[in-house]
Amino acid sequence: MNRQQFINMQQMGSTSLPNLLIAHYEQLGLNESQMMVMLKIKMNEEQGVFFQTFEELSQGMTISAEECAYMVQHLIQKGFISIQPFEDRSGIQHDRYSVEPLWGVLYDFLETKQAKEVQKQQVQAEKSLYALFEDEFGRPLSPLEGETLSIWMDQDHHDAEMIRLALREAVLSGKLNFRYIDRILFEWKKKGLKTAKEAKEHSQHFRSQQKTPPSNEETSTYKRQVPFYNWLEQ
Repeated sequence: MNRQQFINMQQMGSTSLPNLLIAHYEQLGLNESQMMVMLKIKMNEEQGVFFQTFEELSQGMTISAEECAYMVQHLIQKGFISIQPFEDRSGIQHDRYSVEPLWGVLYDFLETKQAKEVQKQQVQAEKSLYALFEDEFGRPLSPLEGETLSIWMDQDHHDAEMIRLALREAVLSGKLNFRYIDRILFEWKKKGLKTAKEAKEHSQHFRSQQKTPPSNEETSTYKRQVPFYNWLEQ
């Protein structure tokens, strides 16, 4: 390779693909040959060559022009690429391949993937809460109690950690029942407490306000008590 050939090669530029696409193309329903066809279309687009024949697209690849034609048709049908009209500088109308639809497909896939992951985490959190409640109550939850637990998470959108804290508050208050826990969650939501940290600080602040030091004559018989907050009277 001489100097001019090297310069010409550099002027051709380079074509890149997002790592997210490389990581998930199989899950999108694409194989390596289809990915290469789209990569060549993207390369041509970046170089200002907006439309090529199947023979031209298949050059340098291990597939024939007929196979290339089949793949392009498949990619169009599946919504990965499209043929769009465009007008050149002289005002003449042409057709062009575009890989723009591919990014929409990738976005939708990632959104669905994330939603499934969130749903999976919610199911796991709900199972964990079931076990915790049954352990504290010392018995299996009734169908109505199980439904209430699901409503707190799915309809009221209470965070799993907030529900755990509400259960702990009920245990400390000696009011271990679902009505009392529901009232705690309602009060926290009404006060705008959205995180477990805020709920903890609220409870700690209340208890610190309720503590009174024992007098000298009571010191010998004093026993530490947890301040009681009757949420049902609020």
